Amino acid sequence: MGLKIIKFLICLFLLCLPVFAEESGLVRVGLTDNNFQNVLRQNVVLYGTAECDICDKQTHRTLLHVNADTDINIKNGVTGLEVVVGNNGATIRDFVVVCPSGLLGIRGLKRKGIPAIYHGAFEVVQKPDHKGFYVVNLVDVEEYLKGVVPNEMPVRFGLEALKAQAVAARNYVLTPRTQAYKEFNVVDSVASQVYFGANTEDDLATRAVMETDGIVALHNHELILTLYSSTAGGYTESYAYAFSDPTTKEFPSISKPYLVAVPDKEEFPTLEEEDKARNFYTQKIPSYDIESPYYRWQKEWAVGELENILKKTLVAQSKTGFVSPVFKEGDDLGKIKDVKVMKRGASGKVIELELLTTKGCYRISKELVIRRVFQKDNISLPSANVVFEKKLDKYGNVTDITAYGGGFGHGVGMSQFGAGYMATKLNQPYYNILRHYYTGISLGTKPITIEREEVTQVFWAPLGRAHIILTGQVPSRLAVSINGKRHEFPVIKTMFQKEAKIDISRLIEDGRNTVVFYPSIFPINTYIELVEPYTRGEE
Repeated sequence: MGLKIIKFLICLFLLCLPVFAEESGLVRVGLTDNNFQNVLRQNVVLYGTAECDICDKQTHRTLLHVNADTDINIKNGVTGLEVVVGNNGATIRDFVVVCPSGLLGIRGLKRKGIPAIYHGAFEVVQKPDHKGFYVVNLVDVEEYLKGVVPNEMPVRFGLEALKAQAVAARNYVLTPRTQAYKEFNVVDSVASQVYFGANTEDDLATRAVMETDGIVALHNHELILTLYSSTAGGYTESYAYAFSDPTTKEFPSISKPYLVAVPDKEEFPTLEEEDKARNFYTQKIPSYDIESPYYRWQKEWAVGELENILKKTLVAQSKTGFVSPVFKEGDDLGKIKDVKVMKRGASGKVIELELLTTKGCYRISKELVIRRVFQKDNISLPSANVVFEKKLDKYGNVTDITAYGGGFGHGVGMSQFGAGYMATKLNQPYYNILRHYYTGISLGTKPITIEREEVTQVFWAPLGRAHIILTGQVPSRLAVSINGKRHEFPVIKTMFQKEAKIDISRLIEDGRNTVVFYPSIFPINTYIELVEPYTRGEE
C-alpha cells in the first residue's frame, strides 16, 4: 500500500472520531508496557524500520521526516508532547507516525522475548489533563488478526481451529463487549485480545486469517459477540450467567440467544443440581476439552489460610457490588462454618454462593468475583465451574476446604482447547466448530448499507454456496459485480418475509471473491451469507 493511500486512510479515520473499527477497515489498539498493564505513558522512544513521517493529526501536514531506525523521542509536557528527532524538536498536541515501506516499533518493548514491531501507523494521543499519553496502533483489521491468532491459540491446534479463532477474533474486534477507552477500541492484552504485532506472526495462523478473509459470525443479520476462553471444561455457559450488563451492572444479565450453555456431548446432563455438578467436575469425563491441563483441577486450603485470604479478597471484591453485605477493611470475618452454592448455571458454573461464618453470612455472585475471592497463592480460581468440600474435626469445626473444578476462563462461547480437539481429533472444519459453540449462527460478510456510493466486499468462500441477503426495504432488481463481471438480479420479497435471498453460488469461486454493490437511490441493507457446502454440478 502506497504512502498516499496510507495517509488518506489514516486521515479519514481520524476525521471520524470517535469511530469504530468496522467503519474504516482500521482498528485502534492501545499498546501496553512489557508487563501488559500500563497503557498511559510519560515518555517513549519510537522508531521505524524504514523512512517515516510525523504528521499533525489535525492538519495532516508532515511535520518531520525521519530516517530509518532513527529514534523519535517523545516526552509528556504541560503544553503538549515534546518530540525530538536528532537536532530537530517540536511541541505537538497529537500526531501520527507513518512508515509506508516498513514497520514501527517502540524501543525496549518486547513480546515473546523479541522486539515488538507493528504494521500500520502509530497515533500518539495526549490526555486532555496532560497527565500522560497513549501510543495507539492504527492497523488494518486483517493485519491486526495476524498478530492475534497465533498468540491467542497454539498453532499446534491445526488450521481449522486457527480459522475458527480468526473468525472469533475478527468479530470480537469489530464488536467488543465494552470499550474502556475512547481513544482506542481495544488493548493488546488479555483485557481485550492478545496482540503481539508482526514479529510473532506464524505462517499457518496467517493462512487461517487469509482463508477466512472478510468472514464474520452473524445472528439475526447482526455481528455477534464472539466471547471465547481457554477451556470450558466440557460444558460452556450462557452469557447471562457469567457476565453482568456492562452499563447497568445487572446480574444475571440479559441473555444472548447465540451464547447459551452447550455440552460437548448430547448425553451430558445439565449441571444446575449440586450432585450432578459434583459428579461431573470430580471426574475426567471424556469431552472436547480433555487435553487441556486445566480440564480438571483442585485447590486446597487449611481453614485459617482461607480465612486470611478472604479478609483481603472480600474487601477488594466488595467494591464490585457483587458481595453482600459489603466487607470493609478491619471487619471481623469470624470463623468459616460453610461454603454453600446457592445457584448454578447449566454448565454447573457457580452463579451465587453463601459464605457462612461465625460473624455473618456473605452472598457472593458472578463468576469472576467468585474466582477472585477464593484465591490460592495470590492466584484466582481457574474458573467458577467448582464444587466445594469441607473437612470437619470431631467437634464439627471446619479444618480444611477443597475446591474441585474444571476449565480455565469464563467458559462462555468457544473453548479454544475444545476447538483444537474438534479440528485435530474429529477433523471438523472451522464452520462446524463455530456452529457448535455459537448457537444458531450463520457465517458471512459484515452487514453493510448501500447508498450513494458503491461498496466492495472481499471474502473467502470455502463452502461452495453463497447468497446475497437483503433486509428491510429492498429494490425490485439488484445490480452487482461479482469477480469482475456485472450481474443484475430480480428481487422477490413479500411483505411477510424478513429478508430476500439471491443465490450467487455458481458465480463465486473456491477462495477469494470480490463483490461490488452499485449505488442505490435509497438505503439497502445487505450482506453475503455462506451456506452449507454441496457438490458442484448437483443442481
